Amino acid sequence: MALVRQNFSFAESLLHRWTSRYKASELDERGLSLLARSTALQGDLMRDQGAVVGPLSAQRAYANARSLYTQLEIPRRVAQLDLSLAVVTEMVGELETAARQYEDLAADDRLSPRDRARARLWVGTALSKDGNHDYAVSVMETAVHVFEDLAEQEDWSVAQQKLALAHRGSGNLDAALRLIDLARSTGVTEWPMQRVRLDTAYGHILLSDPATLDDGLHVLDDAATEAAQYGLSHQLRSITDIRRTADGAARPTRR
Repeated sequence: MALVRQNFSFAESLLHRWTSRYKASELDERGLSLLARSTALQGDLMRDQGAVVGPLSAQRAYANARSLYTQLEIPRRVAQLDLSLAVVTEMVGELETAARQYEDLAADDRLSPRDRARARLWVGTALSKDGNHDYAVSVMETAVHVFEDLAEQEDWSVAQQKLALAHRGSGNLDAALRLIDLARSTGVTEWPMQRVRLDTAYGHILLSDPATLDDGLHVLDDAATEAAQYGLSHQLRSITDIRRTADGAARPTRR
């Protein structure tokens, strides 16, 4: 719960008590399972703080957790770590590679239907970030239908948010505004990360129209303040990048 609330210091102290106390060679199967789960959570903690690659990073923690689950012969957990590692690949900007990894995992029977649908959605996210907006919309819409069938309301709402950004990228601002309004009215915003992600998407879309440029900057300023308050470094960098391109997004390039 501390991690979900973005109470990173407390979450880190709890996880460190377990991961620093034992070595894998000293543990039985149950202990290894707890260590693997704690290590995977450490990866989530580092990812949310923006420590994505390097010796003390989400990538390293996920790889270590994956190794433990491989040792335990738990294919579903191994596949979930593969999905987390694909997210890291996307976060460092290797979009084509991430899209291929997501594509493979979207058809991987080791994962639950929900996780396969999330992988499908993230194929679209990577494609949209890489400029392939129209195909991204098609892929994301497939994931939306699966979330509907599975009655996964939160995932469905997040998909509307990502669809909105893909439509923004293709220049379809009417669809983008309709979908981001839907995401804002149905999304879960109980925790800081959820609010910051949704506000960042909303602000990004508002910046795309000169008539709503000032509103978009205001929304992004508020999102940046909250991201900084809770140590959401990756989100803060994303907001900064969006702000830097505000002029280009708001008006056409001069020839």
